[in-house]
Amino acid sequence: MLFIEYPKCSTCQRAGKWLEEHGAVFERRHIVEKNPTKEELKQWHQMSGLPLKRFFNTSGMKYKELKLKDRLPQLSEEEQYELLATDGMLVKRPLLIGEDFAIPGFKEKEWEEKIK
Repeated sequence: MLFIEYPKCSTCQRAGKWLEEHGAVFERRHIVEKNPTKEELKQWHQMSGLPLKRFFNTSGMKYKELKLKDRLPQLSEEEQYELLATDGMLVKRPLLIGEDFAIPGFKEKEWEEKIK
């Protein structure tokens, strides 16, 4: 599995610890140093079955700075992928990616179902 995190984020730290405690085998990836590409985001979005908005870090400063709450509905899906690919701080984290799933954010119950 791929665990995409921002190491200074307390939720990411908690999620990483949770994965270790559950014996999960995973690779860590720093979301800012190696921002997800547009192609990766498309693939993960499709695998997740979730609305694309769930991949945005809606509580982040960058999201608020760019006034995306108002702008997002006017952007096409393609434009949203491009925007997400420009800055890791716009992407919801942590992200857990498996062979057939992608989960943005950390909810123990959701993660537990996937790592069994």
